[in-house]
Amino acid sequence: MKILDVRVDDVTYAETVQWVSDKIVAGGTHLITTVNPEFVMRAQNDAAFANVLDEAELNVPDGVGVLWAAKRMRQPMRERVAGSTLLPMLCERAATVGWRVFFLGGQGNVAAHCAARMQTRYPGLVVAGAMAGSPLPQDDLALITHIRATGPNLIFVAYGAPKQEFWLARNLGKLKNEVDSSNSSFSIFNSQFAPGLVGIGVGGAFDFITETKKRAPEWMQRLGLEWLHRLIQEPWRWRRQYWLLFVLQVLLKS
Repeated sequence: MKILDVRVDDVTYAETVQWVSDKIVAGGTHLITTVNPEFVMRAQNDAAFANVLDEAELNVPDGVGVLWAAKRMRQPMRERVAGSTLLPMLCERAATVGWRVFFLGGQGNVAAHCAARMQTRYPGLVVAGAMAGSPLPQDDLALITHIRATGPNLIFVAYGAPKQEFWLARNLGKLKNEVDSSNSSFSIFNSQFAPGLVGIGVGGAFDFITETKKRAPEWMQRLGLEWLHRLIQEPWRWRRQYWLLFVLQVLLKS
């Protein structure tokens, strides 16, 4: 469905994990975005960002505001699909089937710490690489060269919106695997059955998983107050709170 002209796909966690699995097996490169009210409102005045969301293959409903809007428009969605929860679920599947996973973004060594935690939680997870990198276009070439050489099947990018979505839109198509199947460090799953690459922007997920920053308690998540928890932790975020405008525009459209 469309919320203020932004497409949002009615998928569950389980369906999203299976979608990723199918795309990795099928080959090619595929972009997922995690749409929340901030995404929707930014797209109203940022044509380039709106275009990225329009061209992404899957836009999952990340944010209770999106679910509220869908219900208000009499097209209720079944489940919120939050990037911070989706990341561990995808790592669990990756550890089972042998996908190579790359962690990109965050501050300092948080990407490496996140990767290490996922490996501890899901033994057998193959980490293709983990680094802060840079979201700046002038740094793309060196970063692409490095990441492509690692042959990832799944890349998590944590630069925050919209930087992570722009980075993926610019570069994902250049990162398609060229894996040498004779290299013993690559499993049979990668060399023969997993030629595809899926990229997803995950915002603050690395920080939450490493506990660099605390995610909102479950009761706040259930009540849709995760945004308030983040605002208390990071007061500068008040400039990015589009809730009131989002609510008003949805009410006017519905």
